[in-house]
Amino acid sequence: MDAQQRTIAENCLKASYDATIDFPTIVQTLIASGFEGYLVDYRKGTTAYYLVSGDCAEFTNPKTPGTVAAEFSADTVRENIRQAQTKAPGYTYRGFCEAVKAAGCAGYIVSFSGKRVVYFGRTAETHVEVIPL
Repeated sequence: MDAQQRTIAENCLKASYDATIDFPTIVQTLIASGFEGYLVDYRKGTTAYYLVSGDCAEFTNPKTPGTVAAEFSADTVRENIRQAQTKAPGYTYRGFCEAVKAAGCAGYIVSFSGKRVVYFGRTAETHVEVIPL
């Protein structure tokens, strides 16, 4: 991974938390830069960005309140995803992270080639969202 790709990934992470770039723009930026997906790990507090080559850049996420609940609520995770998709008034990525952790989401993996996001709980329960690319 070159320095420019690493900087792009880090800037996308910061922009998510700062609410300066929306999810579709971040996805397009990452794809155009050669990334095939990324993994958000709420328990570890990191986001890892993966290139097709297998190279990875991992960054520490900004802190958000709360911990990952023991029970996974796919309905609550789905509801928060819909708020993000519809750009509901008051929506922020920071708030999303806080809400899905409270709903038992331990993290999620985004696959651009698979056009999916898989949200998972501490017991490996999942909710899958198809993303239009």
